[in-house]
Parts: sequence; structure tokens; C-alpha cells
Amino acid sequence: MADVPKTGWFARLKAGLSRSSGKLGEGIAAIFTKRRLDDAALEALEELLISADLGVATAAKLTADLARDKFDKEVSPEEVRGALAADIAGILAPVARPLTLDPARRPHVVLVVGVNGSGKTTTIGKLAALYRGAGRKVLIAAGDTFRAAAIDQLKVWGERAGCPVIARQPGADAAGLAFEALERARANDDDLLLIDTAGRLHNKADLMAELQKIIRVLKKLDPAAPHDCLLVLDATTGQNALAQVGTFKELVAVTGLVVTKLDGSAKGGVLVALAEKYGLPVHAIGVGESADDLRPFKAEDFARALVGLGN
Repeated sequence: MADVPKTGWFARLKAGLSRSSGKLGEGIAAIFTKRRLDDAALEALEELLISADLGVATAAKLTADLARDKFDKEVSPEEVRGALAADIAGILAPVARPLTLDPARRPHVVLVVGVNGSGKTTTIGKLAALYRGAGRKVLIAAGDTFRAAAIDQLKVWGERAGCPVIARQPGADAAGLAFEALERARANDDDLLLIDTAGRLHNKADLMAELQKIIRVLKKLDPAAPHDCLLVLDATTGQNALAQVGTFKELVAVTGLVVTKLDGSAKGGVLVALAEKYGLPVHAIGVGESADDLRPFKAEDFARALVGLGN
């Protein structure tokens, strides 16, 4: 994935996470102004971290780590934020892995899944723009054939990014479209094939059958396909994002996550809870509408922005 200057991206990340960091920063300041780190302070901090969607297990771990180093000492809000940022970065570092295309696979096939409204279709468009900007040949398959809006949206992104889009009429067979897309991508020696899918979770059995059919037909052409299965999650759903990972892991072999809409959420801490619970690679995060607002996930930058520290 192409990169941008750290200062420009960090400023956007920090601004995007301002609702989450504001909640944490104000809470930490309220708890730790001229105060020793005692049991009451630790309990208040743990409750604050849980309310910021870091999850119960993560909140307990972070407060225990802080108590081990600082218990019964006078601590400033800045010290607490610094210690939390370091510990959060430690939790996130193992999952901060960019989506790397395998040059031996042409195309590298990426199936993109997620519930409707998670930002899945937009994420595909942004990923296409990022890889196209890095000089890769990209093909998009508009496989969410149940939503005409998703097909139209991908066509617009494709034009913007200079990537062809394979689409059919709404209601067409998604598996047939995926098969056709892979044939075309192979014929054109494309680097990357991005396949959109439906996200109708209200009927899990139908969705599972459709996703499994897509995977089956892809394997007829390439037994190793899809090479990645990305799950797109909307940060504004908070703890519900954890349940979505569990559901989609039952449907398909999820290989990595993209977390969107962090700029619209006070629940950015859910990313830490996701890392702690599932350990799945977080390939990219989104903090805005433009293609440049989806970027590779960097643990230390995210941790510092989440607690309101500079880079």
C-alpha cells in the first residue's frame, strides 16, 4: 500500500479519532488531577476504558499494567496517557500488518465481506485507488448484485481510480460474476482482483450459501483463491463489531480486517478490543471520505492518537 508523509496522515488520524480521544483524555484528566494511583482511581480508569469500547478484558489488562508500575504513586494525566499509549501499542503491534500482494499470484484475489452499511463498497473503491496509485493493475468485481446502489458506487470509484469494473444487472448470479472476473483478470495479467459481496446478515443461511458458492467457483480456476478475505467493520457500531467478526468467521475464513468510520465514532477503542480478542491482521483504517483517508494501520500512531498524544 502506498504511504503518505507521517505528519500529514497522523494529523488526519488524530483529528479523525478526536471524539474517541476527547472522551478518554477528559476522563483521564478528571480522574488523575493531583491524585495518587489508588484502588478508586484504578476502578474509575477501568470503567472509563470500558465506556470507550476497549472491552472488559483489555480494560482490566491495561489498568493492571498501570497498577504494577505506578500504584500508590502520584501520577499526572500525561503520565497515564503515555503509559496507556505504550501498552495499547503493544497490544496492537502484532496485528498491524499491511495487505501485501503476492507477486506469484496474478491476480491476487481478495474477497471483501461485511454487513451492508459498514463501508465495504467504499473501502473496495479506496483500496483500488491506493493500489492503482502504486502502479498496480486492478480489476473490481461488483459482486453485491442485490444492491443497485453498490454496483453504481463501484463504477464511480472505478472511473475515479482508473480501474475497470465488471458488473451485471441487479439480481444477477454473484458467483458467475466472480468467475468471469477472475477469467478476465488472468487474461489481462492483473495484479489484484477485488470482489465485492452482499452483506445481508438477516438471513445468515442464504448469505453463507452465496459466499461459499463464490469461493467454490473461484477455486475451479485457482485452487488457492481467494488469497485473502477482508472483513470491513464500521467503528461506530462499537462492541457489535466483535460480534460481526464472530459471525463472519463462521461463514468464511476471514484473513484480515479493515475498520472504517473512525472519524464518526467515539468508539475507536473497539479496535483494541478486536486485536485482543481475535488477533486478526488489521490491514487498514478509515478516517474520512476521500481515497487518502484509508491508510495502512500503524499501531503506535493509532495508540497515541487514541489517547490524544502527539506523534
